[in-house]
Amino acid sequence: MANFIDVILPIPLQKLFTYSITSAEAHFLEAGMRVSVPFGKSKIYTGLVYRIHNEAPLVYEAKEIHQILDESPLVNASQLNFWEWISKYYMCTMGDVMRAALPNAFILESETILTKTPTQLNDEDLKDDEFLVYEALHHQSSLKIQDVINILDKKSVLPVIKRLIDKNAISVQEEIFEKYKPKLVRYVKLNSNYTSEENLQQLLEDLSRAPKQREVIMTLFMLSSKTKKPVKVSELASESDASSSIVKTLIDKEILEEYFIQIDRVVYSGNANEDSKALNEHQEKALSEIKSEFKTHPTVLLHGVTSSGKTEIYVKLIEEVLDKGQQVLYLLPEIALTTQLVSRLQNYFGESVAIFHSKYSSHERVEVWQNVLQSSKKAQIILGARSSVFLPFKNLGLIIVDEEHEQSFKQFDPAPRYHARDAAIVLAHMHKAKTLLGSATPSLESYFNAQQQRYGFVELKYRYNDVLMPEIELVDIKDKHKRKLMKGHFSDRLIEEMTETLAEGHQIILFQNRRGFSPIIECNTCGHAPQCPNCDVSLTYHQYRNQLRCHYCGYNTQMLKNCSACGSPELDNKGFGTEQIEQEVKILFPEHKVARMDLDTTRGKYGYEKIITALEQQEIDILVGTQMLTKGLDFRNVKLVA
Repeated sequence: MANFIDVILPIPLQKLFTYSITSAEAHFLEAGMRVSVPFGKSKIYTGLVYRIHNEAPLVYEAKEIHQILDESPLVNASQLNFWEWISKYYMCTMGDVMRAALPNAFILESETILTKTPTQLNDEDLKDDEFLVYEALHHQSSLKIQDVINILDKKSVLPVIKRLIDKNAISVQEEIFEKYKPKLVRYVKLNSNYTSEENLQQLLEDLSRAPKQREVIMTLFMLSSKTKKPVKVSELASESDASSSIVKTLIDKEILEEYFIQIDRVVYSGNANEDSKALNEHQEKALSEIKSEFKTHPTVLLHGVTSSGKTEIYVKLIEEVLDKGQQVLYLLPEIALTTQLVSRLQNYFGESVAIFHSKYSSHERVEVWQNVLQSSKKAQIILGARSSVFLPFKNLGLIIVDEEHEQSFKQFDPAPRYHARDAAIVLAHMHKAKTLLGSATPSLESYFNAQQQRYGFVELKYRYNDVLMPEIELVDIKDKHKRKLMKGHFSDRLIEEMTETLAEGHQIILFQNRRGFSPIIECNTCGHAPQCPNCDVSLTYHQYRNQLRCHYCGYNTQMLKNCSACGSPELDNKGFGTEQIEQEVKILFPEHKVARMDLDTTRGKYGYEKIITALEQQEIDILVGTQMLTKGLDFRNVKLVA
């Protein structure tokens, strides 16, 4: 009897494609494993096995798969159920969900562009088929997979490409293809030939004429006895003040033996060194109410005012779930929030905390995925942005959605256009887990669900240590303009408060919900404003790059010197963004350190962390930023927000 598999492809197809497999493959394959399959005339895609069956497709002849890429499922059965729900509820294809869920390194496509690396290789190091590809890259700058298929005259070229990548002979364009490579750390130990006392004595005598090599061996003994752990090559070289070439000489002489140990790219170096804080009576009451609500409702809404200590309640709930050996998903709306919360949670739970968001490289996300899949101790608590709902949880016990009212939980483009809060509630239901939604300003829909008894509802009305609620003052800018009491975009009242706050040694946060210098550039003569050719919206002026940029599609062009409609040089900017506010603050308070936090200044992996740490350590006096500043960050020394 013929065997077939239905495969999810990472492209927006309404139906799943069916491929034929041998009976041996049918016994080996399981749902959730990756296979490379031909699609269309010439493309090869990484597909995910959805179902194994014996029903041949009626409309087309099933092609054979190219190869099996996994030894065990990469995606578990409950995940596939979750994907199916997402695709039905948010009206998208399974391929869209697969593309959003899997880290890029798992998806190999035939649109991959291959280029030669600067590494020079000897022809003897390469097999015949590898040499043909390598030689072709000497004559042209890049190759597509289809070109490689033509050169080798065979369809299964992915193993050849993988071997060339492993030999560092070629590189692939990362936007399309980034093959996961484990991170290996180089260690050394004394060769087993020198373990006997006699041989060791002989070795030290032989090395008496090479004092530096002898020093390396002595340092190795010292480190091994002191730490009782494997010794890294880098550590040995620095401790013995020897160059890496001396260590290499000892390895070449077979005195030392090198070996490699695989480690994760993101490693927490400390320990769980802090007990969770004791709760006050209001927090204790809220915690016991949450637990009793969980008995009747799988989802509970916690409405706690700002600074009421909601995080400490979460920590107590996490402790209980971990004691049962279950996993916890802690969802946050902004990556900026994770950086501050990571250190807090790591102080309590040590290396059990894993972080998952888009600022991590593809390799790092693969490692977190593998740790969650294997229910590793390193991934008991997952702290992440909306994409972390797609991780392969096996034993999920609790999902915490902090700042549940935030619009950042909603994915707008591309499909699937899911809402992470709603998806998390469904995910928890599938795992028979509990969901806690926390907010100081709950969303209307969550509040309504709580009123309708669909969710449990708990209120925390008092701030920690009975701190008073902040004083809020509204300033009428129109009136200030009339009275000529404005300096740029700053009212006299704000300048007065800022001066007082800075004099007392406190910090200030200024919020403006637009990045860039100004949202509109307009010609004073004819009134024309430059528009994005793709989106038909005004282009925003970014002074630091002297560019006009579209915040929707990313289109950019150099700042115009003359109006493109009438040619007049009189161009004026309307409105203001964070760049303009930062510039004005620097003029008003030249003695103080001013920084800006928006998408432009936090593009790097540690962009958020640097700014947040600098503010915590009081290296910044005034921080100007967009909405990412308003998402539940906690700064002790900030006295004024405007």
